[in-house]
Amino acid sequence: MPENRRKIPRMLIPTLIMAVVAVTLLIIGYTRGGGEHIMTLKSAWGILIEVLPLLIFAFIIAGAVQHLLPQEVINRWIGAESGTRGILAGVVTGGFMPGGPVTSLPVAAAIYKSGAGIGTMVAFLTSWSLWAFARLPLEIGIMGWRFTAVRLACTFFMPFVAGLLAHWFFSNVKIM
Repeated sequence: MPENRRKIPRMLIPTLIMAVVAVTLLIIGYTRGGGEHIMTLKSAWGILIEVLPLLIFAFIIAGAVQHLLPQEVINRWIGAESGTRGILAGVVTGGFMPGGPVTSLPVAAAIYKSGAGIGTMVAFLTSWSLWAFARLPLEIGIMGWRFTAVRLACTFFMPFVAGLLAHWFFSNVKIM
């Protein structure tokens, strides 16, 4: 196999899959004959206009994290050698990270590429998923404070435990 073979961009396959699904759904909408494909495109445009500013700022933050934080700060606070300090930092920042996956995952990827440890990143994403302090008012309003308190009590230690497990078992594995 030749050494100068070009690598396939990481996002190419997921992009192609999404394109096939989107085009298939548009074709289905078109063949129904009720103008559903037009309504689909109008809805998609509205969502794009609403989310685009958030995406732009999330990507700016992701780029800034990679280039503005000094490497020694990253190593000390969230690097693989930071141990439990990095895991705790991941837990806290993940819990307070606003936004959904479209905005939070690029920031997480940038932090990881900047040198964060695997334990820190697992703790970050687990905390972001389970705690999500930004959505607590909505959850309390819909589900009630008792349910929310039970859910938080049951998941309270999970981000830290997940981060520790990742740190112990996968510290030497380069994922990305």
